[in-house]
Amino acid sequence: MQKQKLYLKAGAILKYFLGTSDKIDTLIMCRNNEMDLVTTDQDLYEALGSLKDYDNFNQRKLVKFLEVVEVGSLKRVKGKERTILSHERVEELRKIALKKDD
Repeated sequence: MQKQKLYLKAGAILKYFLGTSDKIDTLIMCRNNEMDLVTTDQDLYEALGSLKDYDNFNQRKLVKFLEVVEVGSLKRVKGKERTILSHERVEELRKIALKKDD
């Protein structure tokens, strides 16, 4: 039986780092052996780059993330070059991440 893959986008990763989603936090903290969590270096870069100095960011969450989530190269996975993170993209991601889950 093949494991299910769940792709984490930058907004979801930022939610995890900021602690604004119990669902994503549980997915990562309580590793599910029936599901592989995957992302790209671009999404991780965007999430980390969207953190502000005043955010309550716990570095241990990054360590756990890297332990549980398979991070692939955007170039290898999607054949695209990474892009530079813009202020507009940071604001877009922060709006997503700071919105509480329904």
